[in-house]
Amino acid sequence: MTDDLVVERDGHVASVTFNRPDARNAMTFEMYDALHDLCEEFDAEQAVRVVVLRGAGDRAFASGTDIRRFLDVTTREDALAYEARITRVLARLHGMRKPTIAMVQGDAVGGGLFMSLACDLRLAAAHARFGAPVARTLGNCTAPLSFSLLAATVGPVRARNMLLTARLVDAAEAKAIGLADEVHPAVALAARVQELARHLTELAPLTLAAVKEATRRVTAPAALRDAEDIILSCYLSDDFREGVRAFLEKRKPEWRGR
Repeated sequence: MTDDLVVERDGHVASVTFNRPDARNAMTFEMYDALHDLCEEFDAEQAVRVVVLRGAGDRAFASGTDIRRFLDVTTREDALAYEARITRVLARLHGMRKPTIAMVQGDAVGGGLFMSLACDLRLAAAHARFGAPVARTLGNCTAPLSFSLLAATVGPVRARNMLLTARLVDAAEAKAIGLADEVHPAVALAARVQELARHLTELAPLTLAAVKEATRRVTAPAALRDAEDIILSCYLSDDFREGVRAFLEKRKPEWRGR
């Protein structure tokens, strides 16, 4: 495990906190790998019936990958390995047999958005925002599994609109389009998440697992096509390197389309 993930257990509820509030809970590679291993552990642990994901503080659920890690993405192998790591953890989280709740207090953006979508239920604070604005920040791309999670939640046309416009959706709109199941004042969110989690622990575990599996089978795309060409067209571009530099230098990137 890593100190950047805090794990707590309360009865049959296990909670994982992304614990980098000063970095808006941006994810390191170690955090992604640790979250994958925790999903394995929780699914195997009979005492755990519900898993809650949350971010430390009130500014962000998670803000995607720590941008500094992208400085090391320079080759074909680097780009494919990065997206494989993200797909691996999203697939494992989405494939959990136990119900999962994303407690979104603040922004769920980039990888944070897709981790929240891999959860079964999303409860948001009134100031929460959702989106993947990479078209105006980094110039990278959304891999097929990430896009399919978004499209399965809000529909492919709305998903395309969100990604093309690079906009963030506020909590009210998020609830209206399905990104959030419930919206509550920030001061009441933790208590409501706890109440819902405990309610789920009182329900039949095998029935809940069956509901999750049936939903996956209905919503899963027939095939996730090979996306190497999509990934490489962005991650090996001059624009991506410019996007990363601009983000770290806190300036607007100068896109050149190459």
